[in-house]
Amino acid sequence: MTRTRVGSGAVVVEVDGSAEGLRVLDYACTEAIRGGAELVLVASRPVHDPHLPADSARQPWPPAERTAEFLRIAVAHVRRQVGRALKPAVVCREGTRVEVLSEAARDARLLVVRRPRDRGSERLLIAKGNLLLARRSTCPVVVVPGSWKLAPAVRDVAVGIDGTSLSSAAVEYAFWAAADRGGNLVAVHAAPRHSSPSGARARRAEFDAAVLDRSTDYPQVQVTRYLTGRPVVAALVHKAQEVGLLVVGAHAGTPSADDPVARRVLAVADCPVAIVRLR
Repeated sequence: MTRTRVGSGAVVVEVDGSAEGLRVLDYACTEAIRGGAELVLVASRPVHDPHLPADSARQPWPPAERTAEFLRIAVAHVRRQVGRALKPAVVCREGTRVEVLSEAARDARLLVVRRPRDRGSERLLIAKGNLLLARRSTCPVVVVPGSWKLAPAVRDVAVGIDGTSLSSAAVEYAFWAAADRGGNLVAVHAAPRHSSPSGARARRAEFDAAVLDRSTDYPQVQVTRYLTGRPVVAALVHKAQEVGLLVVGAHAGTPSADDPVARRVLAVADCPVAIVRLR
């Protein structure tokens, strides 16, 4: 496993033309300014089908002109919010959402996208799509809920730990993110309530090893260990109410890879969720 690449490149953000998407732009602006990074606004548009009438209702995405208008509005919003602090670059390409965003973020520090306020099964479908995007991207992907509001004072980061290589990549990024924000880290480990003393000791050793392996590189980050008997998704969602960023791991690769915890957390967490793929 290679180390997670953090701290370099631009902050790339998806522009989808929604009102809630402007809040996602605010998040991306904050990340870019804090890191002294370039901000890149990206919109995808469908590949032109010469056999489809230009005014057909069958077109699943807006035409090129409308996508360009989305980007114009986004640039104006950034200028209103941060003035000259950022000069955003703009990218508009043909292709699927996953193809366009993952390619635009190839050398990025971060890719930021929106989670709409859908309910029920729609939430899980959207989470699945964002998880696929994260598996295809070379940088961490942050999914921002449409209801999110900027809260600069909330700097702490939470991360899920399960003792596997999947969580080790997430832990590395979580330490970096906490240090970058000037916040602390909450390390979450969910385990069955009813287990033997030897099993509890083994889990604690596993937990400590995962944290200590990275904490020496970030002495300024104070770590709080949250050991709980709650189901893992419930534990992570609970801590998401108290922090500014929740970090989870995911497998790289195709849609056949299964990350049920990441998918369910993405669907319901109250705070932005960073997905860090295992390389």
